[in-house]
Amino acid sequence: MNLLKDLWALFYPKLCIGCSEALTENENFFCLECFLKIPKTNYHLNGNNLARDRFLGKIPVQKVSAYLYYNKSGLGQKLVAEIKYRGNIYLGEWIGASLAKEMLPSGFFEDIDFLVPVPLHRKKLRKRGFNQSEIVAQGVSGITGIPVETKNLYRKKANVTQTKKGVYERWKNTAGIFDIRDMELFENKHLLLIDDVLTTGATLEACAQALLKCKNVKISILTLAIAS
Repeated sequence: MNLLKDLWALFYPKLCIGCSEALTENENFFCLECFLKIPKTNYHLNGNNLARDRFLGKIPVQKVSAYLYYNKSGLGQKLVAEIKYRGNIYLGEWIGASLAKEMLPSGFFEDIDFLVPVPLHRKKLRKRGFNQSEIVAQGVSGITGIPVETKNLYRKKANVTQTKKGVYERWKNTAGIFDIRDMELFENKHLLLIDDVLTTGATLEACAQALLKCKNVKISILTLAIAS
């Protein structure tokens, strides 16, 4: 069995997401050098951060954080692309668990009742086969024990991609596209919205506007990465 495993690794080695070099047996997804270079924001240690600033004056939020910086051709972008476009769900769960372990001592997850990943429209979900935000949320849930709720907030309209759109176009493209099935489920609850990349915040704002229909709901936000 070990011989077959060694032969497989010889001809089909696991490659680092960052530099494409072969990984050792003890390395997961990143070589040690790239792992140490993952561009973490540490926003969870500072409540007044750039991620929170993107929602000021727009929606009431309790806490906002983003785990990584998302820069063109950077490790953050490569990581997100590996999950979102290459379907690496194991990486999504791993990074979700990793960020949860790191953020847990800060108290960021205290008083959260549900993890709510930003939903995909059913057509896109059927085409892609998974929701990357839900995968990350499952990783977070495995560490925190907070349940993931994927049915109550839903996307009622299939909007076009946000890529290359400006701030106003993103807002217009997402306005009114989400809704709630059961208002009472989220009543008096503190929800943590989870998404992959925070750009202008238009999608998350649209989600929050739908959630705010629920009586006495509180909203916090966590994204895997933040674009500058």
